[in-house]
Amino acid sequence: MRFDRQPGENEPGAHTFELKAILLVDDDKQLATALQWILADENFLVDVAFDGEEALIKVKAHQYDAIICDLKMPRLRGDEFYLRARNMRPALSDSFIFITGYATDPQIRTFLIEQEVKFLVKPFPIKGLIRCVKELLS
Repeated sequence: MRFDRQPGENEPGAHTFELKAILLVDDDKQLATALQWILADENFLVDVAFDGEEALIKVKAHQYDAIICDLKMPRLRGDEFYLRARNMRPALSDSFIFITGYATDPQIRTFLIEQEVKFLVKPFPIKGLIRCVKELLS
């Protein structure tokens, strides 16, 4: 018995698609893990960091298409991480989506407005986050 190869079969790139890499930064480990699984179900490659310092190390080592980042975290807050990551990799400045439960905090509000960044207020609908990520990456 002989099987003929179909056109395009087994050719490099014939059945490939590009996965977008996301760095998720949140000190709430339960939320971060849940969002990691949800975003992976949407065919994103998701890396997780639990504070800004860990995230900065990951940004130095890897290229990300988007970063979803909490603002209030220990060791290095999200706004400080954003400024350092942007200095390190300027192309990332338009790749952030911030998530916060403190959008009314004057310091956080000032940062969000001055930097003109995308943000969602916790608790946010999961579909809203997915839509925001897809818009950012399109």
